[in-house]
Parts: sequence; C-alpha cells; structure tokens
Amino acid sequence: MSSIESALVVLVPEAEVLVKPFRDRYDPWAAAGVPAHITLLYPFKHPDKVDQTVLDDLSRRFHDCAPFRFSLAPIRRFPDAVLYLAPEPDDPFRQLTLAIWDRYPETPPYSGKWPDIVPHLSVAWVKDEQLLDRIADDFAQASQGRLPIRATAADVALMEKRSGHWLIRARFGLAGA
Repeated sequence: MSSIESALVVLVPEAEVLVKPFRDRYDPWAAAGVPAHITLLYPFKHPDKVDQTVLDDLSRRFHDCAPFRFSLAPIRRFPDAVLYLAPEPDDPFRQLTLAIWDRYPETPPYSGKWPDIVPHLSVAWVKDEQLLDRIADDFAQASQGRLPIRATAADVALMEKRSGHWLIRARFGLAGA
C-alpha cells in the first residue's frame, strides 16, 4: 500500500461482528481504518486527481446500477495467504468492477497483478501457511451457525488513504432498475 491512494468498495457492516476480531489481528487494512468490505477497484485514482468531475461521473454511473442482495458463506483461500469469505452471487461485484475499469482503463484492478477478478471479503492476510491453517480453523469454528451473512449492496464507497489511515470520502447510491 502506498501512502496516498484510493479505492472503491462495497462496505459490508453485516459481516463486521464476525470478521472484525480476525481482521483486527490479521488484516493490515483493518488496522488502517478499512471496515469489512468487498473491493471493487483498488487502487483507484490518486486522491488529488479525484475532482468534482470524477465524483459526479462516479455518482451517475453507480446511480444507474441497481442495488443487489448477496450472501457470504463459503470460506476460501487465495494461494498467496489470504483467507476470505466469498459473496454469492459474485457476478454483480465483477460487473461493477468491469464497468469502473472500462470507464477508467488506467486503473486496472490490483494494478493488473492478477488476471481474474475474484470478489471477496478478506478475513486474514498471513504469509505463514501453518498460522493461516490455524486461523482458518478458528474462523470456521467462530462462523458456525453465523453463516451465511445476508447483505444488500446499496452503495459504493470511495475511500482514500492519507497519513496511513483510510477514510470514506464519498458514497454513491445504487438506484437503477
């Protein structure tokens, strides 16, 4: 993570009670002020380049998108040491990401590091495979009877990081039919 950057995310407060204890310990984004979320586009534009024109454009684009319900239930892992909850369905998140990226082609998801868009809510980022195994076991146990988490994506948050801390700069409602 660089010192000044931005991201477009769907916040998932419904997941906070379950994932917060794990994210607080094992996810550097949580320590930097990012609540439970599903990333749509990171990194987005440098915050100084997000002017009123960009904010108005994002507002119009997201306003045309319909809110959607989703659930979080499958517990999965990326091979590079990330434990996460997968949203179902995941295609609406992918479509939002592709729409933003299509409008702002200079901002590929994760700087183009991974070829596939995999919507997810991160629970832990740990490089130690054995530790991640233990965290996964603990999280599976903590999740018993608490999954699926049902939520609605009703808006998109533009978050920006300055001085090492993330804050919500703007929220864009999804209102389309």
